[in-house]
Amino acid sequence: MAEDKKTESTGKDENSLMKRKGNYFYANGKRKTSVARVRLYENGKGDIIINNKPAEDYLFGSLIGNIKAPLKLANALKQFDVTALVIGGGVSSQSDAIRHGISKALLEYDPELRKVLKSAGFLTRDSRVKERKKPGLKRARRSPQWAKR
Repeated sequence: MAEDKKTESTGKDENSLMKRKGNYFYANGKRKTSVARVRLYENGKGDIIINNKPAEDYLFGSLIGNIKAPLKLANALKQFDVTALVIGGGVSSQSDAIRHGISKALLEYDPELRKVLKSAGFLTRDSRVKERKKPGLKRARRSPQWAKR
């Protein structure tokens, strides 16, 4: 007899953090293959939630400081609650994508911050991605070992 496999639902779907109530400023951030959908909620306490987890559980070390940098620069660390849905890439590129998204969302909140954020380099999308492999080569530029005879 075939048994039916039942999956237990935790009550949290992928977008449950995006259904939070309140006014927010929205922006997308990107880096390599990571895409972050970021929302800044007004009148927050400074909580940062990434993929339904607190930032301290999802990221580590300097990556947490990396995503808080635009908020510190704008003196808005305790002014907003941040929620982010991130897909693709590794943790470092996801951290950079979240930082990019937070910076763009801060611009939605206050266009006067553009000069400060731009000079820090937070508004520029880092477009470097892995180069494709070419035919006849081992990697993008690495050629097979040359044999004299």
